[in-house]
Order: sequence, then structure tokens, then C-alpha cells
Amino acid sequence: MTPTRTETDVRIDLAAAYRLAAQRGWDDTVYTHVSAGVPGEPGVYLINPFGARFDEITASALVKVNTRGEVVDGSGRRVNPSGFAIHGAVHAARPELECVVHLHTTAGVALSMLPAGLQATSQWAMRLHGRLGRHAYEGLAFGAAEQARLVANLGALDGLILENHGPLTVGRTVAEAWMVMYLLERAAQAQLAAMAATGGRVRVVSDELAALTYRQWVGDGAERDGDVEWPALLRGLDRTDPSYRD
Repeated sequence: MTPTRTETDVRIDLAAAYRLAAQRGWDDTVYTHVSAGVPGEPGVYLINPFGARFDEITASALVKVNTRGEVVDGSGRRVNPSGFAIHGAVHAARPELECVVHLHTTAGVALSMLPAGLQATSQWAMRLHGRLGRHAYEGLAFGAAEQARLVANLGALDGLILENHGPLTVGRTVAEAWMVMYLLERAAQAQLAAMAATGGRVRVVSDELAALTYRQWVGDGAERDGDVEWPALLRGLDRTDPSYRD
């Protein structure tokens, strides 16, 4: 039986997700976000304070907001409006999820420019076969109408390619959402490298083989992406800089 998660558990995992992203160069100065719902508080989630770098995030520094973008922890700290425009919409629409990751990585943004998007060119990509939606670019501002379109495009999938913008992934835990983003990032890097080396010609496996590989990967769903990898990633952080737990 999976132990009940506490707010402290989620805060530590979320701070770790920021630090692990920073280690890999996934940050964009003080922009983009990883958010996580607060156990036992429907419609309330944690997000980074605006102006902080990913490598500065600690468990206690995370800001508690509701899906309307209102800070509800009494701190009065500032959060980026785009953080709740995207993240708040997804948390409101998919309350069964714990975590939403949206980044502006170079590979992820480059992938978002490709009309065909992610193709079944690697095992990493096949984990996401049929599990990524697309959302057309509509500018910087996210109004209520676009939020509705975004969550409709996400549906019950594992993520979205925000066209001309970047990737978004979701998960039942912080670990799952982070690992799905890791796999998407690796798949994007591999596909783009192959396209650059061959003038755009890449070997794409059949839909049937990609679907088979996806089923083999996820199995019966009892083991989630991140269940095995996350403890190992945290051990690495704890050896180098455990301050994320503060």
C-alpha cells in the first residue's frame, strides 16, 4: 500500500525537481515552472516564487496558491502570472494529478517548431507514443478561453507540445512528471541530432511497433515512471547539496 503523502513530502520532492532540472540546464533564468498539488487541500498547489532561480529553490521557499492564482499562504510573495495561467488550469482540470512540469528547454522548444513533432525514432519517444497532445501558439497571454482549449488538448494524456513554446508533462507524483519530462527531453535531443546529421531523414518505426513498445514500457501501470529512479536521483542531490530540503 502506498503511504499517504504529506505536504512536507511534496515540498521536498518539488524542490528536488527544480534542483535536478537546474543541474541539466533546463531552467530559463527565472521563468517556467514545476508545480505540485497540496495533499488534502483541493485546488491548492505549490509553485516557485517569481524571481528565484531553479537552483535556489528550497522546500520552504515554495509558494502556496490556488487555481485562481491567489497566494493563500499569507506570505504575500509574488508568483509569475503565466505560472497559474497554465498550471492552475491543468490542476483544476486534472485534480487526480500531483504535478505539472512546463519548461523552455532548447530541445523542447525546437521540437515544438517541427510540424510532425515527436516521432517514434527512439525508445524514449516510444514511451510517449500516443500520449502527447498539441496546443497551438496563441501568444504570451493565457486567457480563460485558451486555458479551456489547453486542458481540452491535454485531455487524459501525459503531456502536451505547446507549439512554438515548449513541452509540458504531468504526473501522479512529482517523480512521475519529472521522469516523463526527462524522457521527452532525451527523445527530443536524439531526434533533433539525427535530423541534423541526415538532413531531416530519420528512421521511424511503425505505429504498431511503437504501440507495442509503449505497452511493454508501462506494463500494468503498477510501477510508475520515477518510482525506481527518483530515490537514486535524490541520493545524488543529497551528496552534492542537500539544502533543497530546507
